[in-house]
Amino acid sequence: MARAGIYKSDVVKARAALVAKGVYPSIDAVRIEMGNTGSKATIHRYLKEIEEENGGSSVPRVAVSEAIQDLVSRLSERLSEEADARVSQLQTQQTEQQRLSQEAATALKTELQTTRQQLEQTQRTLADEKANHGKTNEALSAKTLVSTQLTQQVNDLQERLASEERHRQSLEEKHQHAHQALEHFRQASKEQREQEQRKHEQQVQYFQAELKKVNEVLTAKQHEAIHAQQEGVRLLGELSRAQSDVHQLQETVRKLNPLKDELGLAQRRVAELGEKLVAQEAVSQRAQESNDGLRIKLEDLQGKNQQLELSLATATASAAAQEQVVSNMLLRLSATAPLPVPTKAKQLSLPE
Repeated sequence: MARAGIYKSDVVKARAALVAKGVYPSIDAVRIEMGNTGSKATIHRYLKEIEEENGGSSVPRVAVSEAIQDLVSRLSERLSEEADARVSQLQTQQTEQQRLSQEAATALKTELQTTRQQLEQTQRTLADEKANHGKTNEALSAKTLVSTQLTQQVNDLQERLASEERHRQSLEEKHQHAHQALEHFRQASKEQREQEQRKHEQQVQYFQAELKKVNEVLTAKQHEAIHAQQEGVRLLGELSRAQSDVHQLQETVRKLNPLKDELGLAQRRVAELGEKLVAQEAVSQRAQESNDGLRIKLEDLQGKNQQLELSLATATASAAAQEQVVSNMLLRLSATAPLPVPTKAKQLSLPE
């Protein structure tokens, strides 16, 4: 910052220093030598006095007229005044700039201190990061080795998984074939069972119809036998009456010869009635024999019917057992159906 005033001795020292340097001691050069201090008018006045005291100056100068010197002096004073005003303005601006610069410098110092602290913290963090980086590199190497091993294990597991998948597909095909075979067997068993059941039902219906017919024939034969027995009883009664009539007629013939012809007729009638009685007894005997044969046939049919019922019950039990076997085999197939491929797939043993 420029001083408020200067002394002549200051101008003398600045002028001598410039002359010693070989520099012409102009107003501006002297002022700069004094650190931009003092007004140019004051410096010009002091320089003029020094030149006058030195008798024309030790610095070579071109002689000028007094009028020019006066003009130069006035111009110099005016310039000095303007320069002083400008210097004052510049000093004010410089003062403000210095204040702003000091504030900015203070702010910069604060920011610099903060930045230094941040830098120190960053350096410490960097050191920690370098240490961690070393550890991370070691861990990364270890993890790379582990990753390589895991990759190899994954490849092995993928190959094993592909093998297990092929095995699973094979098991699925076997399961499908077995399921189809069981379904075919079940359908065939069902059809065979239905056919046997229909056959048994038809046989039962046939034997029931035959039994019904035999029962009807037996009933008819029993009615015929009863009728024949009744007719035999009637004929026996008639024969008894005829014999009684014969005896009476014989007595009458002995008594009455004219009644001999009637006796012959009565005898012939008795003979006819005897023949009818014999024929009726033969019919009754045949009816009895037929009745016995029908009874034997009925008993045989009843035995066959019982056998058919027993066969039907056996076939029904066998069909139920076959159905149970098929259900058990289907349950076993469902229980042993291939699941999502595990680590170690178990072999599925299919029933033969």
